Amino acid sequence: MEQVSGVWDPTDQPEWLKLAAKESLPPLIISVAITGGVQGKEINPNHPETAEEQAQQTYDCYKAGASIVHVHVRRPDNLSLTTSSPADYRRVNGLIREKCPEIIINNTTGGGIGAESEEARLASTEANPEICSLDMGPLAVRGKLRKRLPPLTGRPEDIEMDVASATTYGETEKYARIMLEKGIKPELEVWHTGQYWLVRNLIEKGLVKPPYMIQFVMGFSSGAYATPIELLHLLECAPKPSVYSVLGVGIFQNPMIAMGIVLGINVRTGMEDNVLYKRGELCKDNAQLVEKVARIARDLNREIATPKQARQMLGLSEKPSRYD
Repeated sequence: MEQVSGVWDPTDQPEWLKLAAKESLPPLIISVAITGGVQGKEINPNHPETAEEQAQQTYDCYKAGASIVHVHVRRPDNLSLTTSSPADYRRVNGLIREKCPEIIINNTTGGGIGAESEEARLASTEANPEICSLDMGPLAVRGKLRKRLPPLTGRPEDIEMDVASATTYGETEKYARIMLEKGIKPELEVWHTGQYWLVRNLIEKGLVKPPYMIQFVMGFSSGAYATPIELLHLLECAPKPSVYSVLGVGIFQNPMIAMGIVLGINVRTGMEDNVLYKRGELCKDNAQLVEKVARIARDLNREIATPKQARQMLGLSEKPSRYD
């Protein structure tokens, strides 16, 4: 088993057996994606959109066991849209840090509705995050954005989408280089095994440093199927040494989280990925989703990682980011 800052290989079967027998798989890092850049209160009225709502729900998730928060920030003048302002990101990051002294702050570079340009997507890197997500390839998306009824504003009619995101080798190189210069750790968002070509390109060019942080996105349109076999295949093909996390979109959130816990990797939950607590029941807030993950993990004898432990596992600074 190759060791880098406490990193282990979950595909090493003898090591997994040894650790599982001792009930000592690595502590579980719980990441929570509180808002996202697409849906909002139009599909779940408990969705946090304002800066204050995001900070409060992050605090509740922090208390429940989340050690990483993944942040998309909305435009203050139109909460249906993602902001392209570094100042907006810095304000939300600052409010979160005030309430959560140790949580790891992870800003998106995936943008969202209204923030599709490169400049808009890079705005978050100017807000002193500790991690930024980095999408590793293009995807095709078809679906509907629901209208927002009064008192919600910003989208008076349903919008049909049939689009593709454009992600190139050069774009990922540019984003990774900016993060490297700013001391931000990239969270490499992998949607299927073909995107490992782009991941390995960044590794070969020295634009990402071990341990690599890889987030498996399961069940998203034109991405990997949210199945146990597909998740195992992604793990088998991944570069090492890496720290892995898995998320499932919508109804696939629960099975993918359960798989991640059993495999000994980390998990992401939250209302960006899924607005239901269980089939047919909207979640009350993000903390309810984090509490579920923590409960399942403890039942399966996985310790919940503290932010300090998560920093050590990911090779991050022990000192949390500041927003004075």
